[in-house]
Amino acid sequence: MITDMTKGSPLRHILLFSVPLLIGNIFQQLYNIADLVIVGRTLGVEPFAAVGAVAPLFFLVTFVIVGLTNGFAVVTGQRYGAKDINGVRNSVIISTVLSTAVTSVFSIVCCLLMNPILHWMNVPENIYHNAYWYVQIITIGLIATTLYNLLASIIRALGDSKTPLYFLIIASVINIILALVFIQCFHMGVPGSAIAVILSQGISFLLCLIFIKYKFPILHLQKNDFKFSLNEFYKSSWEHLRVGIPMAIQFSIIGVGILIIQSVCNTFGSNVIAAVTAALRIEQIATLPMMSFGVALAAYVAQNYGAKKFKRIRLGVIKTSTINIVLSIFMAFVMRLWGTDIIGAFIGTPTKDIINIAHKYLLISTVFYFFLGQIFIYRNALQGMGETIFPTLACIAELVMRAFAAVYLAIKFGYIGMFYSGPIAWISASTVLFFGYLYSIRRIIYKFRRAVLKVNK
Repeated sequence: MITDMTKGSPLRHILLFSVPLLIGNIFQQLYNIADLVIVGRTLGVEPFAAVGAVAPLFFLVTFVIVGLTNGFAVVTGQRYGAKDINGVRNSVIISTVLSTAVTSVFSIVCCLLMNPILHWMNVPENIYHNAYWYVQIITIGLIATTLYNLLASIIRALGDSKTPLYFLIIASVINIILALVFIQCFHMGVPGSAIAVILSQGISFLLCLIFIKYKFPILHLQKNDFKFSLNEFYKSSWEHLRVGIPMAIQFSIIGVGILIIQSVCNTFGSNVIAAVTAALRIEQIATLPMMSFGVALAAYVAQNYGAKKFKRIRLGVIKTSTINIVLSIFMAFVMRLWGTDIIGAFIGTPTKDIINIAHKYLLISTVFYFFLGQIFIYRNALQGMGETIFPTLACIAELVMRAFAAVYLAIKFGYIGMFYSGPIAWISASTVLFFGYLYSIRRIIYKFRRAVLKVNK
């Protein structure tokens, strides 16, 4: 169902939009978490560590695609907010062509460079084989991930956050079933879980495509929609790439930072890898409510930006920022009390050493959830307005501080020092984004008022 978020209560729109996103994000996490749980409980600590050792590379590849498709969807949402229906369909065509081309090139490059990348990541020899085939299979099937994320982003840009959720739930269940079948029945080991992920993403894409065909007439493409000049194609492509590429770069910078952390983490052995992998997955689930409000805000901001309703943008940002402050405090409290109790769900028989390492990580990171929550708000608000400079600067600051802290503090204090790299990066990025948002929204309102005055004259 398409929702016009340029009218009515901003908080109500964001809340209603974010709830399906939250549930959907939980099921999205199940793709990788299900693999980890099944691998950890059926195959043991070393296969679990193998998946965990290359998980940041999997996230990097996925981040690039998610950033690109979300960026394209911002243009779609802005055109829908401006009531430009032909522009919406044009956006779908351009987004599909560009996403397919970029993904194909990206997949080929990653596959060719996989061995050097894994060696640079310091993946231990005892888990190298499983790690290589897990991430290689994911990369080969990346087109399925791209097409699903593109259609889901477009549907959400039009105000429907429920439909992608339903299909994601179905695909998540299928992923779990396939992973169990491939690992336990066909004895395919770690590669079997990767194949299950790709097949599940493909199913999500097909379900979105079928739904659009029967329920979203606004997205039904006709022959006339493909009739545009080469100059129009270049112009529209640039409009999409102007938002999509910076967002992909922003997400990739985040992914590179996590890769650096993982390469440092991999030098401490399988127990530290397993502990950090489990703790990070638990933390990702804990921070999903904050992330969901951020994504909902991006769709809300994009529509209102297209409709030139800038006061509604400000109001929506203030309200979601306040909600995320409360959520960050609450989730930090929950994680400090019960976070380590969930470790056993990932690994059948975790050692005392693994539990202690994971517990130390959570005690450090939870103190800084406030800054992470604000990153989700201000980054998505800026991206919804099509602003790319400050999010990119924030990502660069995050990468530099994360890499410096991880390498330097790990040398000085061991893996405990490495645990502070994330919080230091969150503080740096949230500071840049907060002041970047204040500057951008004031500049946009000022330019709009000047344009109105010129017209009235």
